[in-house]
Amino acid sequence: MSTILRTPDSAFAELADYPFAPHHATVQAGDGAPLLLHYVDEGPRDAAPVLLLHGEPTWSYLYRNFIPPLAAHGHRVLAPDLIGFGKSDKPMDRAAYTYENHVAWMRNWLEGLDLTNITLFCQDWGGLIGLRLVAACPERFARLVISNTYMPEGESIGPGFDAWRTFSQATEPFKTGRIVDGGCVRTLSQAEIAAYDAPFPDARYQAGARQFPLLVPITPDHASVAENRAAWRVLERFDKPVVTAFGDADKVLGHLDTEIQRRIPGARGQPHRRIAAGHFCQEDVPGELVDLIHRFIRDSAA
Repeated sequence: MSTILRTPDSAFAELADYPFAPHHATVQAGDGAPLLLHYVDEGPRDAAPVLLLHGEPTWSYLYRNFIPPLAAHGHRVLAPDLIGFGKSDKPMDRAAYTYENHVAWMRNWLEGLDLTNITLFCQDWGGLIGLRLVAACPERFARLVISNTYMPEGESIGPGFDAWRTFSQATEPFKTGRIVDGGCVRTLSQAEIAAYDAPFPDARYQAGARQFPLLVPITPDHASVAENRAAWRVLERFDKPVVTAFGDADKVLGHLDTEIQRRIPGARGQPHRRIAAGHFCQEDVPGELVDLIHRFIRDSAA
């Protein structure tokens, strides 16, 4: 069994702008060991949930500027840390981090809380996992807000991703905070960079972050191609409201919003936008995205 690490609470003691009470759930994938998943849960418990899914190599800190205003608007706001990230458990063995395990862990958590009428905001791996969750249980989702992500089926998604994939395996050390900073238009503060470094006291904790880029199915013989194709067959019938908000300075995934708009029926006629942001648009324009989410919920529920 893989050794499971848990970042000490002391690593997060000095975080600025992250005052949220911790919540935990036990999740499992297949016959793997039970793992502790951390999540933020703010706002009225009886309100419809807004689910914020982060990607690589971030954690729920990415949504620190989303959570209070969305909760103030009356939404229940949930922001989990994927296994291997943030305050969630981190198996040391990279083999534990398969695409299917990530989907299973998050589905285990979603169904354990019995969330329904969900508005999903997803970006990066939050989309690769989140869109698979939508395909697995579309009845639980009311609408989708999709940003800077895509779910390939064995095809290349461009030289920008290829360069990132190569860099992610070669760079030593893996400087999480600097990587996030490099994916933003604005310059992060030293405190913000430190917050993205906090979950990873040393390289042993970074197995998930290192493995994620290898899990994207960009060749026909890659694992998860069949699963993503099956998910797209469901999404290509998904007619609930879908809007995209992609950062126009994202050189890796910024061009793929048109594919989502083309393929998902619920995206037709929606107020899609390109925003003045990089890959980590949550850091660049949080206020604009919070306003988009709230208005989209209000207008599509009317």
